[in-house]
Amino acid sequence: MALVFRSVAQFAGISLSLLGRVLSCLTNYLPQWKNLNLDLNEMENWTMGLWQACVIQEEVGRQCKDFDSFLALPAELRISRILMFLSNGLGLLGLLLSGSGLDCLRIGETRRGRKKGLLILGGILFWSAGISALTPVSWVAYKTVQEFWDETVPEIVPRWEFGEALFLGWFAGFFLLVGGCLLNCAACSTRAAPASGHHAVTETHITISTRRCTKPI
Repeated sequence: MALVFRSVAQFAGISLSLLGRVLSCLTNYLPQWKNLNLDLNEMENWTMGLWQACVIQEEVGRQCKDFDSFLALPAELRISRILMFLSNGLGLLGLLLSGSGLDCLRIGETRRGRKKGLLILGGILFWSAGISALTPVSWVAYKTVQEFWDETVPEIVPRWEFGEALFLGWFAGFFLLVGGCLLNCAACSTRAAPASGHHAVTETHITISTRRCTKPI
């Protein structure tokens, strides 16, 4: 039963972590972090991401322009770029390490302590990647809500609202955190000793030889 739980936890953990990293990469580059709908011109919508701003018009289509200066961006967008890159890098490193520690791989199977350490380290990296993805998304969402309800801005001025990329970022951070937890739970669970193949034959010969040597004359 413990072996089944360990295998299922490893498979679910690595799958959720992989999905979380894919969503984190999409969140980083999608320009839909914030949306702006103009009441005066309903045929024109604006979107803003970490790297570019886009305008969508029914006749022209989508037109995007990259931000010219990194330093000219608001603080939440500058730091969000760094944190999202950090999340992507930690997620990739976590996949490499935790993938090497899976029981289904024969690499290093004779050193159980090393495979357990790789799983635990991979889980910690996924936690860090999840927090690095949740922090900028939540910060931008907080600033958007704060600006939306700012009473000093006239009501006629259009307000930015949540974009689709923010929800992808929340899902990415959640999947990375859960995947890291599952991998750490799998690493801490007991593992059945191998009883097949070359190891089992070797152990059988050793047992028979020991019995013969200890048999009274």
